[in-house]
Amino acid sequence: MSDNTEKKKILLVDDDEIQHLIIENMLNDEYEIFKAKSGNEALKFFYNNSVVIDLVLLDILMPEIDGWEVFNRMRALSLLKKAPMAFITSVNEPAEEKRAFDMGAADFIRKPYEQEELKNRIKNIFDKAAVKN
Repeated sequence: MSDNTEKKKILLVDDDEIQHLIIENMLNDEYEIFKAKSGNEALKFFYNNSVVIDLVLLDILMPEIDGWEVFNRMRALSLLKKAPMAFITSVNEPAEEKRAFDMGAADFIRKPYEQEELKNRIKNIFDKAAVKN
């Protein structure tokens, strides 16, 4: 990071442990990464922690409850009403991307992605959020 401020906190919600490792390795120099392996685990994270998350990266295809439902439930939480949420997914359908943006997603990032692309997209999300506030 360019200044001495605290690292922004990102919650990654993905049932694929490999994705957790990849993203953590790509981003942990600039961000503090918290991980959840399911939508239910992500929701429990917010009920059981006082950590303020700055961004949620959310997979769509997960067991139990999918990313769409997790997005809606998280949006209802007062802690997350203003935090940007982006989908990071292998879903490659234009209609699904449109659905994500219609729901209020900050971005729709397709797997696989390159490290610089991911960092730039996250930076853009934070830049847009800063302009809104």
